[in-house]
Amino acid sequence: MRRERVVVLALDGVYPFELGIPSRILGAADGRYEVLTCSVDGRPVRTNADFGVTVEHGPEILATAGTVVIAPVTPDRLTDEVSDDVLAALASIRAGTRIVSICTGAFVLAAAGLLDGRRATTHWLVADHFRRLFPRVDLDPDVLFVDDHPFLTSAGAASGVDICLHLVRKDHGSRLANSVARRCVVPPFRDGGQAQYIEQPVPERGAASTAATRAWALERLGEPLTLADLADHARMSLRTFARRFHDEVGLSPGRWLIQQRVVRARHLLESSDLTVDQIAGRVGFATGASLRQHLNAAIGVSPQAYRRTFQTAR
Repeated sequence: MRRERVVVLALDGVYPFELGIPSRILGAADGRYEVLTCSVDGRPVRTNADFGVTVEHGPEILATAGTVVIAPVTPDRLTDEVSDDVLAALASIRAGTRIVSICTGAFVLAAAGLLDGRRATTHWLVADHFRRLFPRVDLDPDVLFVDDHPFLTSAGAASGVDICLHLVRKDHGSRLANSVARRCVVPPFRDGGQAQYIEQPVPERGAASTAATRAWALERLGEPLTLADLADHARMSLRTFARRFHDEVGLSPGRWLIQQRVVRARHLLESSDLTVDQIAGRVGFATGASLRQHLNAAIGVSPQAYRRTFQTAR
């Protein structure tokens, strides 16, 4: 079994929680990854907490990585420039290496010019600042992560977990990713995007949640669910349900249903030998052509290509 080397670059001002995410999540993937941590000079790194971190490696190890992760730093360090030693460290990464940023780590990549013309995301709270500094980057502040191969960027804090699980799923299939999620007691896939976490007015007292209806819908993805069906289950008017759903999830009910159907279809493509038409019927798409259209819109590949990739990985 080939182990992929993942090198995490820790910079001064790093957040300790996010720094440890790759090791914790990828380290639970049955030995598929070797996770190492380095700094730009091999010396200890100051964190944003009341302690420092001693690393075992210097920047030279970046040249040996299959994946590099840029850990996030404190907001006071978010500028449109990076130091010469950081630039030198990034320049040592081999061409074609997968590069991942967690939260504000996207600022480091953007300041080095690596995200120009690409889609990316970062923490919603600093999204406006990011846009001002890096107008050439196509920033999407509403999503939990963006995969614009070979660059992957994620939103705040726990989105580092999401993107690491995405790496496992992409490399080895959903079965292992789900196993890793269970071991780490985290959801294997989170609904919606960052919009649900943006500061909003506190809902009125006694306001009902749409969570129970979402769970109900997930058990019935193969059925032709409508907005009226969802609102009736939640015992709300169409308008109230649609507004509350978007506030909680960050997506419209229709977009959320499509997203969940695509997720279920991906799992079946990876783990079963059902035909595309059979999978389409099980997840609520009217035809195999509809599934092909939605899967291509979501991840840019056909069902057949997706199945070949993940059945090979499996």
